[in-house]
Amino acid sequence: MDLTHTEEEQDFRARLREWLGKTLPELPAKPSPDDWPARRAYDLGWQRRLYDAGWAGLHWPVDAGGRGATPTQHLIFLEETERAGAPYVGANFVGLLHAGPTIAAEGTPEQRARWLPPVLRGDEVWCQGFSEPDAGSDLAALRTRAVRDGDEYVITGSKIWTSHAEVADWCELLVRTDPRAPKHRGISWLALPMDAPGVSVRPLRTLAGSTEFAEVFLDEVRVPVGNRVGAENDGWRVTMVTLSFERGTAFVGEVVACRRTLGRLARTAKANGRWDDPVLRRTLGRLHGEFGALWRLTQWNVGEAQRSGGVPGVGGSVFKLAYSHARQELYEAAAQVLGPDSLVLDEEWVLDRLSSLSYTIAAGTSQIQRNIVAERILGLPKGP
Repeated sequence: MDLTHTEEEQDFRARLREWLGKTLPELPAKPSPDDWPARRAYDLGWQRRLYDAGWAGLHWPVDAGGRGATPTQHLIFLEETERAGAPYVGANFVGLLHAGPTIAAEGTPEQRARWLPPVLRGDEVWCQGFSEPDAGSDLAALRTRAVRDGDEYVITGSKIWTSHAEVADWCELLVRTDPRAPKHRGISWLALPMDAPGVSVRPLRTLAGSTEFAEVFLDEVRVPVGNRVGAENDGWRVTMVTLSFERGTAFVGEVVACRRTLGRLARTAKANGRWDDPVLRRTLGRLHGEFGALWRLTQWNVGEAQRSGGVPGVGGSVFKLAYSHARQELYEAAAQVLGPDSLVLDEEWVLDRLSSLSYTIAAGTSQIQRNIVAERILGLPKGP
């Protein structure tokens, strides 16, 4: 893996830096964390700025509306936007990082033309309807049913932990289309319009006080068969494509953010006298090494995805597993550096620490990731 940058890549970084320097001061103030309609407008406003300036969908294929950037250019983009403090994709993350890439890889030309441009322009928000109350980590145990009725599916069931369902226009939805088939078969991947009759949303409040998740109830909701991505009953394979994006590239920008946070912690520890603690210094040093290694793993995973046609491989599970635990350790270290002030000094630290607790569950639990690594990478036999 060549980690040096070419002259073209250095020019790419310089142009991006210049654009960020001019654009970020023009952004409006961030809305309240509890005002999701305002947050949606803010996040999509940023996406529109990216689109108008030619930075949207940087790593998406050209035939999907993206720029077809190299993996290195994509990582430069993530580094520079994070270091500059640019907005994250926010409410648009499912569309940009999961559903959009899945449709680009698996959708028909008509589906790509319908759904991809609005995502890139910042016109539509997607949410993810995978998890169910009774399925736990066993995603294939889903029970939401879709019965074929002519050119439509009639859907009944419920989903939970549906990110940004309150403000979403579309949902990437997993349904069971053949209840007689083995559980990993008989599943289909559908695009559900969130304003369809029979769809109701109930927000869930997290430990941090946010309502970014919701329960979604589906009462005989009719969805056109043309909204199915992939063949009927082939949804599990399509889902693996979605999850490879979710685990392979969705957390890339956050690694940069964690490295920046780590540097901030070291400076704070030196200023408040806690740097004299050798145990704390070793912890911060080890985390510095871990996040550096995660960034190199990210480069490798993105490079592998490019060589395999744009879909990340199972190496994303290695990254997600290691990153989830490193992030939790980072905010445990933050509590040591800040002491009692970590609960009252800066609300951002408190919210980030609470948020870090969810990372070993989100996008597939650590137990699931270990199974994937054991079976698909190490070749170990499946458990009984």
